[in-house]
Amino acid sequence: MTSSTAILLISCPDQKGLVAKFANFIYANGGNIIHADQHTDFAAGSFLTRIEWQLDGFNLPREIIGPAFNAIAQPLQANWQLHFSDTIPRIAIWVSKQDHCLFDLLWRQRSGELKADIPLMMSNHADLGEIAQQFGIDYHHSPITKETKQEQEAKQLELLQKHKIDLVVLAKYMQILSAEFIAQFPHIINIHHSFLPAFPGANPYHRAYERGVKIIGATAHYATADLDEGPIIEQDVVRVSHRDSVEDLIRKGKDLERIVLARAVRLHLQNRVLVYGNRTVVFE
Repeated sequence: MTSSTAILLISCPDQKGLVAKFANFIYANGGNIIHADQHTDFAAGSFLTRIEWQLDGFNLPREIIGPAFNAIAQPLQANWQLHFSDTIPRIAIWVSKQDHCLFDLLWRQRSGELKADIPLMMSNHADLGEIAQQFGIDYHHSPITKETKQEQEAKQLELLQKHKIDLVVLAKYMQILSAEFIAQFPHIINIHHSFLPAFPGANPYHRAYERGVKIIGATAHYATADLDEGPIIEQDVVRVSHRDSVEDLIRKGKDLERIVLARAVRLHLQNRVLVYGNRTVVFE
């Protein structure tokens, strides 16, 4: 499929006739639906859906689609997002000293697997600046201390605005973002090196080793003010045994971190993740 599409992500209180109302909006305006998926959370009383349709032959100009759909959404108390498949998001990758997730994202972006621009990298260390230079990416070193955190986060927000960033990816950025920062820029994906909610916070592989676990995992989630408790996008696990050392757990975990973070970023870029409360529905 080469033609551009429009995508609606919708969540609202569950009620009769929702599928028909949303589909009819597209049909009545000459649209051809090519993907549609839905989920009802009966416990929460919520209906969630992703609808994608071709823009070729659609009667409404792009700038009119949102206001027109809002007239339908408001009486239904619906929250909704409208996206277009030919929009290229702009990503900022934040790192500390580890480079395995960074290289993986850069290679996937260069190969066309991740359809996004990456104009900006930021770090609290200078170590990975050469990688940014190698890939032609603007690199900013922002050393963080307790005394400078507020000032540095203000500068980081300015850089995100300057580069028109749509999504921040914390690719092993070993700093805790303040609640104030996240409130001003909430579009952040983090990779955590455990199968959350097990072992949040620091040193999860060492804690997993001490606990004698038989599986370890990695979790990609949206960052919130509560550390490692944001809505989960993607997770995976690998088996370990009593023969594995902490170093073995770290080695196996790094492989998972790469894969899980890349999956989560890809799903977000394809507008397949819908957050409601502290949960997600992922339309694959």
